Amino acid sequence: MASPHSFGNRLGRVVWGLVWGLLCRHSPRPFFAWRRFWLRLFGAKLARGARVYPKVRIWAPWNLRMGRDSTIGDLVDVYCVAPVTLGDRAAVSQYSYLCAATHDYRSPKLPLVPMPITLEADVWVAADVFVGPGVTIREGTVVGARSSVFTDLPPWSVCVGTPAKAVKARRSDQ
Repeated sequence: MASPHSFGNRLGRVVWGLVWGLLCRHSPRPFFAWRRFWLRLFGAKLARGARVYPKVRIWAPWNLRMGRDSTIGDLVDVYCVAPVTLGDRAAVSQYSYLCAATHDYRSPKLPLVPMPITLEADVWVAADVFVGPGVTIREGTVVGARSSVFTDLPPWSVCVGTPAKAVKARRSDQ
């Protein structure tokens, strides 16, 4: 089956993989500015203070947007076939997977269907969370460890489980 991605996209991802693997993956943890430089060079839109840890996997940096003081922790996989956006102060903890594409199971050829992911301001995605394609996690929400998010989550809530559901409210004035 032919790739749904252009030659330029595939070449860009190869070059990106080499650059990240050689220049960023083994950089010291506090070298956030160094990694921001390379991400921006490949098209990522990163606000001041955005932190990307060295062991992150980013599929296509040109589809990554990060707000002020947002963080992507070590060993997070950002499969950003479609745009992935983190709002100000949003954080994604280790081992989480942000999956911005799926396949159309109704078609025998299973074509790729890119769908953006948005984590609004002050969202915390705890360790080992799966966030599926097309999901928006609203402002101030905390997603508990090992949860799976397949639908949009409400603002200022604590959500857990598979599928993740709101279990309690958070206060926005603290």
